[in-house]
Amino acid sequence: MDKQTEFVLRTMEERDVRFVRLWFTDVLGFLKSVAIAPAELEGAFAEGIGFDGSAIQGFARVYEADMVAHPDASTFQLLPWRGTTQGTARMFCDIRLPDDSPAFADPRYVLKRALRKAADMGFTFYTHPEIEFYLFKQPVVPGEPPVPVDRSGYFDHTTTNAGTDFRRKAITLLEQMGISVEFSHHEGGPGQQEIDLRYADALTMADNIMTFRVVIKEVAAMQNMFASFMPKPLENEPGSGMHTHLSLFEGDSNAFYDASAEYHLSKIGRQFIAGLLRHAAEIAAVTNQWVNSYKRLVGGSEAPRYICWGQNNRSALVRVPMYKPSKGASARVELRSIDSAANPYLAYALVLNAGLAGIENDYELPEGAEDDVWSLSERQRQALGIKPLPRSLDTAITLMENSELAAETLGEHVFDFVLRNKRAEYESYRAQVTPWELRTSLPSL
Repeated sequence: MDKQTEFVLRTMEERDVRFVRLWFTDVLGFLKSVAIAPAELEGAFAEGIGFDGSAIQGFARVYEADMVAHPDASTFQLLPWRGTTQGTARMFCDIRLPDDSPAFADPRYVLKRALRKAADMGFTFYTHPEIEFYLFKQPVVPGEPPVPVDRSGYFDHTTTNAGTDFRRKAITLLEQMGISVEFSHHEGGPGQQEIDLRYADALTMADNIMTFRVVIKEVAAMQNMFASFMPKPLENEPGSGMHTHLSLFEGDSNAFYDASAEYHLSKIGRQFIAGLLRHAAEIAAVTNQWVNSYKRLVGGSEAPRYICWGQNNRSALVRVPMYKPSKGASARVELRSIDSAANPYLAYALVLNAGLAGIENDYELPEGAEDDVWSLSERQRQALGIKPLPRSLDTAITLMENSELAAETLGEHVFDFVLRNKRAEYESYRAQVTPWELRTSLPSL
């Protein structure tokens, strides 16, 4: 038994923890959970907990249903909202088959595989997300527009505001679970919030994002609100993105930093951006996996619509944040397309491999776009070689179907499931008669 496992078992006894929730995600990024009693935990560490994989979205076909959840002791944390006595803890799990081989449908394994490739190239991959979401008044009625909890705007400061109290409580719980928060503030939409998590390696961060969503939902419920990570919940207001800052390290050295280069961006950093640009469209069905995601990517409100990069250009898909003197370790690039409802494991795996493809194949970085690309004409964008991101899930699916990078990164099982699931979602959406059609067409046709 390793030291981390011993620590977990000892903490369980000392803190009188009565339940342990074993967490994992399905292919779409929905959290799954099974609770076990403390007496079962040592056996779970040794042998795992079996379950029916065919009942989980994208995990297995009926004839290969048996799967085993193996808790990762390094992810052990108490759930602070469950109380300090006779409490509840959680651990993330790695999913395996009965013969102890990895389950290729496990999103955590997909990301681990990509991180292993980066490690073989000498890199560690770090991410730092800015997570946006909305708070709505209860009740939220499906099919009816939700009502924001406030009418505040970007960076607004008020002495009595539901969002201010909410963020204070949520951040307190996150930090009690070992998740460091860098910034928080009110975003541009009414009721819209942003909380930025301090950078960590990509696997830890993906786990943190899943935990973050649980904490945000729990605190909202405590305060009689509803929290939504839907990419575009309000028709005339900004959508919710998950702008993510990315960096590669070689040991303790930031591989994106070069003191003598333009923007202090190294050759590796430039190649990484080139990889992001070249493959952005074909991985959009994962980074922006919902029909609703493309309502956010219509331009304006700092949501990218075109495939370009720039230093201080918030209309660009990839931005290079301004260099801070004496802070070479903070050199990074910001990818602005990912939305708050993405599966972070699959999204980060694809983003990483897109960047690594740029390094492996020595992609050349095109000229940066320092103009507001939304304000350019279509002809001007074509002259600059600026192509659009997919404008619908349908287009994104078609592009991903022909992507070798997506197929290799996700593996055959996940690749096939994502395409089938997203195609079914889009076909269901296409059959709907929307309120817009009833409002604009019914009176006159």
